[in-house]
Order: sequence, then structure tokens, then C-alpha cells
Amino acid sequence: MNWRRLNNVLHRDLGYLAVALTVIYAVSGIAVNHRHQWNPSWRIDREERRFTPVPLADRETMVAALVERMELPGPPKSSFRSAPHVVELFYDGWSVKADATAGTAVIERPRSRRLLRESNFLHLNEPKGLWTWVADLYAVVLLVLALTGPFVLKGQTGLAGRGKWFVLAGLLVPMAFLAVLLWLPGDGAPPREEGAGRGRGGMEAAGRP
Repeated sequence: MNWRRLNNVLHRDLGYLAVALTVIYAVSGIAVNHRHQWNPSWRIDREERRFTPVPLADRETMVAALVERMELPGPPKSSFRSAPHVVELFYDGWSVKADATAGTAVIERPRSRRLLRESNFLHLNEPKGLWTWVADLYAVVLLVLALTGPFVLKGQTGLAGRGKWFVLAGLLVPMAFLAVLLWLPGDGAPPREEGAGRGRGGMEAAGRP
């Protein structure tokens, strides 16, 4: 078996092996790239509800009246009065914001984006432990695929022909960004936001609604 045949067999079989993880990482990668525009792991279901208006009183009295009139499942874990007529009730995983004098309320329930949330969980290596080894192995597989891919074909359709132009085109964008970062003042890194890098708890809190 010559080196090219061995290269092609390795590239083919590793390609088959990497199909599932590549789909997971690709879809999740697009999702988490746009975290500044939407929450890729959670969505908020909002329900508007009307009730008989509650007269202004102390917070505890108004909370009890709101629970009764909206037929909520018992007293909330906590409550907050942001205005004389606006009371927020917090339950385990969901909340109610009520305008007591208008008799209107909005109930918000976070819902997991099933499958996408789990994919993001794996992509960001939240499980740690064994999954770190799986992710590292996958990275090695991708590296081997990148190195063996250019040598699958030969001649005018291979690296010596049109292939070299595609390789160069693929280098242009990351190299351009790297060049810009290298010329930035300081270490080239953007300023860190307050609270960034505080470990798993801070990251999870930032990723949830």
C-alpha cells in the first residue's frame, strides 16, 4: 500500500467517524456565535393573563390577593414590588409580573431548546471529565482530516493544481484577522467584560435567561 492510498483510507474512515460530532459542533457553533442576539439554549414562553384588579395595600396583602385571583400554585418563593401597583412573584423556574390596578399579568416560563441546548452543553465542554477527552480526540481527528484532505486527489484537481488556490483562499481570512490582532495595542485582546472569567457558575448564569 503506497502512501497516497494509506492517506486516502485514513481520510475516508476518519471522515465517517467524525460525521456525527461535526454536525453537532457545526450547528451548535452557529448558535453560540450569535449569543449576543438570542439565547441559544433557552427561550421564554410568555402568557398574558387578566384578573380582577387588586386594591393597593402592603406587599404581603397584595401578593396573597394576586395568588388567589390568578389561582397560582401557592405563595411564591419571593416577591418584589417595583412600583406601588406592580408586583413580581417568583416561583421555582418561572415568574409573574402583575399590574394590580390594571388587572393584567405576564407569566414567564423559561423553556429549554431541546437538543440544541444539549449540543451547546457538549460544544462548550460543560461536562468536563470524560467529555474533555472525547473533544480532544475529535480535535485531533479534524487536524488529521485537514492534513490528509489536500493529498486525496492528484494532478490538476489536487494540491498541485486547483487545490492550492482553495488552500490559499482558506488561509486568507484567518490570517487577515490574526494580522489585525497582532497590530492592536497591548496584547491584541479586547477588554474583558466585568464578571467574565469567573468560572462555571458565572458562565452558566450569563447563558440563561
